[in-house]
Amino acid sequence: MLGAFAWPDGALAQTHGHDTAQATEAGASDAQPAPAAAAETPVPVNAQPGISYHAPLVFTLRTGIAEGRMVYIGVGGTIDGKVNPTLTVHEGELVQVVLINGEGAEHDIFIDQYNARSSKVIGKNASSTFAFVADKPGDFAYFCTIAGHRLAGMEGLIQVVAGPRAASEAEGADIVRDPGDLPAPIGQRAPEVVKVTLVTEELVGKLDDGTTYEYWTFNGKVPGPLLRVRVGDSVEVTLQNPENSIMPHSVDFHAATGPGGGSHATQTAPGEENVFTFKALKPGVYVYHCATASVAHHITNGMYGLIVVEPEGGLPLVDREFYVMQGELYTVEPYGTRGLMEMDYDKLVSENPEYFIFNGAVEALTKRHPLYANVGETVRIYFGVGGPNFTSSFHVIGEIFDNVYTFGSITSPPITSVQTVTVPPGGSTVVDFKIDRPGTFVLVDHALSRAERGLVGYLIVDGPENDEIMHTGTAEQGPVN
Repeated sequence: MLGAFAWPDGALAQTHGHDTAQATEAGASDAQPAPAAAAETPVPVNAQPGISYHAPLVFTLRTGIAEGRMVYIGVGGTIDGKVNPTLTVHEGELVQVVLINGEGAEHDIFIDQYNARSSKVIGKNASSTFAFVADKPGDFAYFCTIAGHRLAGMEGLIQVVAGPRAASEAEGADIVRDPGDLPAPIGQRAPEVVKVTLVTEELVGKLDDGTTYEYWTFNGKVPGPLLRVRVGDSVEVTLQNPENSIMPHSVDFHAATGPGGGSHATQTAPGEENVFTFKALKPGVYVYHCATASVAHHITNGMYGLIVVEPEGGLPLVDREFYVMQGELYTVEPYGTRGLMEMDYDKLVSENPEYFIFNGAVEALTKRHPLYANVGETVRIYFGVGGPNFTSSFHVIGEIFDNVYTFGSITSPPITSVQTVTVPPGGSTVVDFKIDRPGTFVLVDHALSRAERGLVGYLIVDGPENDEIMHTGTAEQGPVN
């Protein structure tokens, strides 16, 4: 039910109160596990020692009374409502257990042979969370250690199946937009007609290991392609909606001046296409998104992207550019549930998401498509928020942004030496920074609870150490040569 930063080197518990109310082409190329068209990129062992940002396999148990006995009752997913449910995991998986006190008596939970336990929960709705790695196959009891409670019925079984989970349990298309998938800068050229084709694709994609979701996309990825034009260009947009789509779709460009941003001309039924043209009047980095009712529904399902309208002569050049967008998913099933997730409209309109994600999925920018750079290089990130509802506080742990083009305004002077950037839904920013040290730098929204719901990325940097900037030990000791 709740995700977490995870601690694979043993179990660690946390306790808290818990409320149980529940011409030229502007676009880049598009290209239960996803089909093995391309191998997943492994994260280096030194990526973040002692901490894994991979979403754990989550089980939520609530204490209660059933058939005259004290018991644990499953919450969410396949164990929902089951008494002392059997928890099945696979060897090597990271497991998180959330214990909620359902009736007010003192309880805890202990997993035999793993020495993994919660803290005691005292008082109704109090909760405790702990995590461990299932590194020993076999059947193990979980039970309450409070005197008499195990005998009174508070005991279940956790089954650790030898070997990894079968790939067939997590099939789904790779909908993640590689952050390096963006067109090159335009630079110096005269205005021209730029033709853009966006194809609306509805497909089941991989949300997390063992978890899929029915995404609605532009060109099969989340976010849609980063489009690049220059000020003064005429942008001719063709929107195609294939016959096998269920929904009509459209596109609203924040870069377009005119009612609806083009959505009035692009309401496109399945099997049809529409074309409209707008003049790129003002430089900036702008969001585009589907604008078919319910607009929030189309956006949350993945129908958003960025268009960069370069000023005359373009932006200052950097060594590497990346494209990252943040969004939310509102599923019926709790975070961490395996299988095909369904969109929950009530959660959407009440702004109660289960997932926060970069580029469409959990682990999109960690296990699947991390960012890569080298020491000494300058990096630029075009960052936007599709939303549809939550503002981001974008931050790269261990870096300071040298230049920030706030709100995507690339003709205003950038502000300098910035730690964290606020980006509203439907908004954008551009951040530049030079990399001085190697290692893994973590991309987050500094509303850090969202990292526990999937919102984490890695920038992995190779190169020589610079211990003058940072080193272990006192200042007097100095760097180790």
